[in-house]
Amino acid sequence: MRRTGAMLGCAVLTIALACGLRAGAVAPAVAPLASPFPLGEVRLLGGPFKAAMGRNAEYLLSLEPDRLLSSFRDTAGLAPRAPSYGGWERAGLAGHTLGHYLTAISQQYAATGDDRFLKRITYIVSELAQCQAAVGDGYVGALPPLELGTLRNLGRGIVELDAPHGFKGGAWAPWYTEHKVLNGLKDAWVLAGSTQARDVALRLADWVDKITSGLSPELDQKMLEVEQGGMMDVLVELYSLTGEARYLDGSRRFYHKAVFDPLLGRRDPLTGLHANTQIPKIIGEARTYEVTGDPDARAIASFFWDLVAHHYSYVIGGDSKNEFFAEEREMSHNLGADTAETCNTYNMLKLTEHVFGWDPRAEYTDFYERALYNHILASQDPERGMFTYFMSLQPGFFKTYSTPTDSFWCCVGTGMENHTKYGEAIYSHGGDQLFVNLFIPSELDWREKGLRLRQETDYPENGRTVLTVVSQPGARLTLMVRCPGWAAGEVTFLLNGSPLRVAGTPGTYAAITRDWAKGDRLEVSIPIALRTEATPDNPSKLAFLYGPIVLAADLGPGPKSPTAPYARDQHDNFKEQPAAVPLLVRGAGPIEAYVVRDPGKPLEFHTVGLARPADVTLLPFWRISYDRYNVYWDVVTELQWMDRSPHPAAGG
Repeated sequence: MRRTGAMLGCAVLTIALACGLRAGAVAPAVAPLASPFPLGEVRLLGGPFKAAMGRNAEYLLSLEPDRLLSSFRDTAGLAPRAPSYGGWERAGLAGHTLGHYLTAISQQYAATGDDRFLKRITYIVSELAQCQAAVGDGYVGALPPLELGTLRNLGRGIVELDAPHGFKGGAWAPWYTEHKVLNGLKDAWVLAGSTQARDVALRLADWVDKITSGLSPELDQKMLEVEQGGMMDVLVELYSLTGEARYLDGSRRFYHKAVFDPLLGRRDPLTGLHANTQIPKIIGEARTYEVTGDPDARAIASFFWDLVAHHYSYVIGGDSKNEFFAEEREMSHNLGADTAETCNTYNMLKLTEHVFGWDPRAEYTDFYERALYNHILASQDPERGMFTYFMSLQPGFFKTYSTPTDSFWCCVGTGMENHTKYGEAIYSHGGDQLFVNLFIPSELDWREKGLRLRQETDYPENGRTVLTVVSQPGARLTLMVRCPGWAAGEVTFLLNGSPLRVAGTPGTYAAITRDWAKGDRLEVSIPIALRTEATPDNPSKLAFLYGPIVLAADLGPGPKSPTAPYARDQHDNFKEQPAAVPLLVRGAGPIEAYVVRDPGKPLEFHTVGLARPADVTLLPFWRISYDRYNVYWDVVTELQWMDRSPHPAAGG
């Protein structure tokens, strides 16, 4: 039997508060071995991630706060100042985008210090405070009457479902939406220092506590059959910030036994479940472990991460088929236009940061890197900064992006956030150790240690990165440099031009301890080679990778239509016909021997006598934005190819 939230809260409240915690905050029960740096301590210096962050910032500034606030004012009985946006903002999830937007602009402000975003935070929070005051009971949101009534009924002990995973009348996941609002307010408080956001957030959290505290255990579990976003996570976070045990107790009402109990017993319950309903729940358990020390919470989160990363994920790091976890043994048959919901990967990267913090292993950062380059970076439209919902892996298909004002899918909301926090996982720290996790041009200002470190690289064009000490730290430090598990050999190091004797075994972190001096220059060389990766159920269905980068064939321009490449609805293009895709015909040697890199072209390869009926050019998947493409290939023998090929007519 699991311990109750109240018991856990009492245990944690006995821990002495550490220096630097907010007034009333709870010291973590578990000291992480590696923690991310604040966004403001890492600055991107160039490359595709900085470019993506810039495009996203332009889109964030193009949105009108009054249009995002429109339904909030209407719900509160106040006259809207502008019409609402379209798409999901005029449906059951109305208001979810504003929550994401608050988080995104708070992260952008924390990362850049750009006052344009602070002004928007201040305005939006003040408007939400007015709406909350007008409603009068602590609620603030934009839920339509059906969804809001469904939540208010919880306070009367009424939980009604129409079918599994849906509230009566088709009410669309109201907890999911309220989580976005509450989390956005929390981020405006924590990242932008808004005390008004704190006050509005805590009143909303009190309302959540009030309407759920009277539910019987049976009704509580019935409620959890419907997607609830990260309600557990944000309530645990509010407990950690305030020390108010009721928020921790409230978080435990979102412990979904039907999913969590099998995971605790190391059984896989995931096949057939809606994927992005589950991942945010697990993040909540991860945060519960960190705040309370509950070992069951860590066991659940760790086992879940292993299942999804190793058994449910495609080569790009994404997962799901039509939003649901599909059987590993069917993966090669599930490559459709509706694979790899982008929200899932957003949340898996969050979870990965937690499990890495407990156990800083290269396995976790290898996964993070794979998903970051091949799904998150690939999900942004480079012309207008729009977002994918699904990342199609259907052979010969193309990407569909949102419209600027009439989509507002869940993946638009998480997309806004994705491209504001690229500095989050490049480096981590623990004690006197600095972890270099990702090889992205950047500068770290580790203020606590007095160290400024610049990383310069054109990785993954090649496997070289240079770390230069810009300001000398006040004490001896250990640089922990990731040696990726996919590396084609030992990672090697030069310190100030001289070879450094240190183990660079793939799949580990190399430890370099010294009294670092200003001007010290550490050059890291990672051997990169082309390789293939097959689906787990079919060794003859494979993808190409160069280091961490998935390579895809460019099969020519995608369709141009009212829904392509920009669509109001995420499924608008599902009936489009894919392009014909060549087969790979196995030769005498390894398949990689028939793929060569084109000299002088950035990460461009082509097949030589491998693809039939014609060879193809392979590019990084994230660089194919509007053309049709192929990621997974069917590999056949020469005899199988001849059997499939049309035969000439007799006498021809």
